[in-house]
Amino acid sequence: MAFKTPVLPAVDPEEFLRRPFSERLKVLSTFWAGNGFGSPWVLHLIYILKLVGLSTIGGLLVVTATSDVGGLLDVGRWWDEPIVYQKLVLWVALLETVGVGGAWGPLTGHFKPMYGGARYWLRPGTIRLPPWPRVVPFTRGDRRGVVDALLYSAVLAALAVAIVLPGAGTAALSAARPQVTGGLVQPVLFAVPAVLLVLLGLRDKVPFLAARGEQYVPVMVVCATLDFTDMIIAAKLIIVIVWVGAAVSKFTRHFSFVVPPMVSNAPFMPRAVRLGHYKNPPEDLRPSGLAHFMAHVLGTLAEFAVPLVLLFSTDRELTLVAVACMVLFHLFITSTFPLAVPLEWNVLFAYTAIFLFAGHPAGEGYGLLDFSEPWMLPVIAGALLFLPVLGNLRPDLVSFLPSMRQYAGNWASAVWAMAPGAEERLNELPIPVETHNRQLRALGYSAPEAEMAMQMFIAWRSMHTQGKGLLSVARTYLGDDLDTYTVREGEIGANLVVGWNFGDGHLHDDQLIEAMQRRLGFAPGELVVFWVESQPIHRPVQEYFVMDAALGIVERGRWDVRDLVDRQPWLPDGPVPLQVTWRHPRHHPVHRTANGEGALA
Repeated sequence: MAFKTPVLPAVDPEEFLRRPFSERLKVLSTFWAGNGFGSPWVLHLIYILKLVGLSTIGGLLVVTATSDVGGLLDVGRWWDEPIVYQKLVLWVALLETVGVGGAWGPLTGHFKPMYGGARYWLRPGTIRLPPWPRVVPFTRGDRRGVVDALLYSAVLAALAVAIVLPGAGTAALSAARPQVTGGLVQPVLFAVPAVLLVLLGLRDKVPFLAARGEQYVPVMVVCATLDFTDMIIAAKLIIVIVWVGAAVSKFTRHFSFVVPPMVSNAPFMPRAVRLGHYKNPPEDLRPSGLAHFMAHVLGTLAEFAVPLVLLFSTDRELTLVAVACMVLFHLFITSTFPLAVPLEWNVLFAYTAIFLFAGHPAGEGYGLLDFSEPWMLPVIAGALLFLPVLGNLRPDLVSFLPSMRQYAGNWASAVWAMAPGAEERLNELPIPVETHNRQLRALGYSAPEAEMAMQMFIAWRSMHTQGKGLLSVARTYLGDDLDTYTVREGEIGANLVVGWNFGDGHLHDDQLIEAMQRRLGFAPGELVVFWVESQPIHRPVQEYFVMDAALGIVERGRWDVRDLVDRQPWLPDGPVPLQVTWRHPRHHPVHRTANGEGALA
């Protein structure tokens, strides 16, 4: 891996693009196994500088300078100051809301410029996606207006004000922690951004999810409404439910397929360790025994058991060991540079584990039984668990982020297939950037190299279970015509159109495609989307649909997840079995041949 030059597969790019789609997929997926995205070292250095300089040191400089807790280097004084925890939550929420936290940079398809976020959400005329436009008054439509831009600006201002204003003491804080000097952020300064974020989310779910509202809004609410000790206990409950919820969502066949491509993209991981996560690379890219161990022992089991130890342990030494385990857990994820690059979130959670459980142990008055009104704990826990439980049972109703299924491999996902020339039409959308190929060419890539780089995202998707299912539907629906289409990962497409994505297919489902169609008027066959919902926790199947942008949804069906686990990413044995449950009576595919004969009926 060169410092400035990306690593590409050892094949002539022009000759590569003439190959059939399945052959291209094999080249790229086997390349990914040993090299990841092939990013140059300078790219990872940029991510590290952003994380350390802006997010960590920059955040701590602002927080310590505005909180009467000593200077940045006086760590022993401020590490367990409650206001530092509160303001760091607000700081990371601000970075995420602006768009310079997770889902930033080239690993998410933001090449030049390196982020979307505020560039979209401050700009009237861009596409917005209201979550319940038929139910919530004043949210219909998909065009961002001046009011939306002003509401978004108000969220940024409210977060910034809460960060820079000094804290204030309270009687409950003085009684519990008389040595604390910084006080607490005033409750109203948490209430205002929480309310504004919810209002913004009702108008547009994209910036709400980008702000990680499902995790930070509950923290804001407990900081705004509870006395100090109850606030700490409730914050513990919030983070434990995030951890345990993520662990429960990994009790599936999907998660073992997440770890190998994630480790393959870790820049500091030896090549032998990367390849050791596959059964027999390059011919067999199914997860190895090491991958299963990493996924379900060091991953799922640890993320489930250790947080429960933290929540209930009153033994100081055991608590500290558990804290160290969770810190290492989050630092390992950070080191792999997963494609959503949630680096700030992981570092914040590592610090939060230290602050909440080492700084405020259950055995010293911060256990569940120390809550001032014990009857409220089940109410708080029930409110926090409602969306995760509903989202696992009915993933069609709840985004995977509020479902606490982050990076579990069980995602709503999509693949876009665009006829020749159709991708260029995306430049006609009201977006502040150009298409990805143009961005890459501006960075010095040749046109064939840029196309090869963009197809790497499809290779990454194909190494996961749902990718094999989606590409099976695409091959079955389009036949040999798939070889002539420009195939794109839906998450990367959403990043281009709405400015942000975090692996959530609910941000590029039929709602987004309909909004795009109203603006571009694609002809039948120009843009075909293959979309799948997450697997419900109690059922072995995933439901998919096929959508032609010009015709609407033309097919629905399902596949059995058990049929995916033994397939290679490039599907050498053909598509997985599909059960078609519905086809549009007027529009269905005619099988096409290699010379392109056939058309939609």
